[in-house]
Amino acid sequence: MYPAEIVIPMKEELTENGFSELLTPTDVESLMQKGGTSLVMINSVCGCSAGTARPGVIMAVQHAPKKPDNITTSFAGFDIDAVKKVREYLMPYPPSSPAIALFKDGKLVHYIERHLIEGRSAQVIADNLIQAFETHCN
Repeated sequence: MYPAEIVIPMKEELTENGFSELLTPTDVESLMQKGGTSLVMINSVCGCSAGTARPGVIMAVQHAPKKPDNITTSFAGFDIDAVKKVREYLMPYPPSSPAIALFKDGKLVHYIERHLIEGRSAQVIADNLIQAFETHCN
């Protein structure tokens, strides 16, 4: 598990921008049972990928005409049990962090794995998500 002093500022980058945290498996189950659309950002300490994923997902949420009903985050290597539960919903994809998932009524409809984040700008990530929101959100 990563030390809190490293993780907290990276968590706050999202929570200060309206993301709610998924801290337990029960939080994840509750989210998936809500219905509607849910964005889940699996946050990470990985500098290069998470360093563009966090700003990209924030830009998407701030600028998209259509937005998910629920905007959430969980931190890989810190919120261990919650991330494990999220990953059950991401099957058959292998574990990836950072990663960004969009669910509709508890079913995965759009997924951006780490290899699709690496080397891409925050704007490219935001554009990808905005298109997914346009397709799947009301």
